[in-house]
Amino acid sequence: MEFAQSPRSTLGIEWELQLLDSDSYDLRQSANAVIDSLRALPADTSIVQREMLLNTVELVSLPHETVHECTADLQYALSLLQPILEPLRITLGSSGTHPFADPAYQHVTDSNRYAELVNRTQYWGRQMLLFGTHVHVGIEDRAKVLPILRAMLTRFAHLQALTAASPFWNGANTGYADNRAMVFQQLPTAGTPHQFDTWEELERYTDGMLKTGIIDHFNEVRWDIRPSPKYGTLEMRMCDSASNISEVAMVAALCQCLVEYFSRQYDAGEQLPSLPAWFVDENKWRAARYGMDAILILDDAGNEELVTDTLMQMYEDLLPIAQELGCAQELGYITEVLRLGAPYQRQLRVAQLHNKSREAIAAFMCAEMKAGTALDPERVELDGELQSLHTRDLT
Repeated sequence: MEFAQSPRSTLGIEWELQLLDSDSYDLRQSANAVIDSLRALPADTSIVQREMLLNTVELVSLPHETVHECTADLQYALSLLQPILEPLRITLGSSGTHPFADPAYQHVTDSNRYAELVNRTQYWGRQMLLFGTHVHVGIEDRAKVLPILRAMLTRFAHLQALTAASPFWNGANTGYADNRAMVFQQLPTAGTPHQFDTWEELERYTDGMLKTGIIDHFNEVRWDIRPSPKYGTLEMRMCDSASNISEVAMVAALCQCLVEYFSRQYDAGEQLPSLPAWFVDENKWRAARYGMDAILILDDAGNEELVTDTLMQMYEDLLPIAQELGCAQELGYITEVLRLGAPYQRQLRVAQLHNKSREAIAAFMCAEMKAGTALDPERVELDGELQSLHTRDLT
C-alpha cells in the first residue's frame, strides 16, 4: 500500500454543514438541488461536495501550507453557496448532530457506496445523522506515520472534548457532550484505530479486510485518526463539526501543530509517547460523556489531569510551533472557547435560557455560522427568530 508524497505539515480541511429550513430549522433534503446549481456557475465549485445524506454539503479546502489559506477556501465556498441557498429558504448551520431531526426521515445520496453501507449496517447505518470536521496533515516520510498516529492518540480525546457539539439526539438531551462519537463507533470499521508498529502490519490488516469483503477500499476504514495513503496525510476525524469558521481554524491549527510537534520529536530520535489501547478507549468515552469536565489519562503510567488544564499546557507548548507555521492566532482561539464554553456547553445554555426549545438551539447554531465565531448564549437575541414558530421542548 503506497503512501503518497506530501509536503511536511501541509494541511487540508473537510467541514460538513447542515442544510436547514429557514422557517422551521429542520433539515432539508436539498443537497442535489444545491450542488447542481453550484455546478452551473462559471467558477471552480469542486470545493463543495455531496456527502452521505442529502441534508449535508461538505466544504473541502485545497491543500495549503497555512490554516489561513485553507479557511479562505472555506469562506469562498460559503460565498458561493449563499446566493443559491437564500431563494430556497435554506440556511446553513452545523454541529455534531442536529438537535431534533429524526434520523429515520433523512434521505441517503444515490450512491452504491452509501447504499451498501446502509444495507450492511442496517439500523446503525440509518442512524448516521452525524457531522464532523476532518483535518489532513501532510507527513513527508511514511516511516513517521504510525509513530505519530500513536502519539496523537495521547491527546486526541482533548480535541474531542474541546470540540464536542452533540449533546442532543432526536430531540432528547443525551447527557453526553459528544453523542456523535458514541453513535459513529457503531459502524464496524469506526472507532479508535489499531496501533500498529509497522507499515507492513497495516498492509496485512488491509489485505485481510479486503479479502474478507469487510471493505472495498482503505478509505472505508473510518477510524478517529487514520493514515490517508492517497494524499500522504494523517487524517484527524474525532472532532464534531464546528458551528463557526473560527473554531474550524482552531481545530486545524491544533492538528497541524501537534503533528509537527511529534514529527520534530521523531527527527530528534526521541521516543514518541503512546497509550495502551484500553486507556485510549477510556479517554474517548470520558471525553464523550463529560466533555470539558473530563479527567483524562495522560500517559501509560495512568497519570490523569482535567482536560482544561492539559489544553492550556498544550497551547503553551505548541505556541512556538504555531508562530513558525503562521497559525498562532488560530491556535489562540482555544482561550476564547475556554472562556465561552465548548460548543455543547453553549448549546445546553441556550436550551436553559429558552425553556428547552429545540428550535432555539438550531437557531443559535445558525447565528454562530453567520457570525463566524463562537457566541455568548447570554448575549444572543433569538426570541424574534422563534416568534413565528411552534417550538417544541427537549425530552
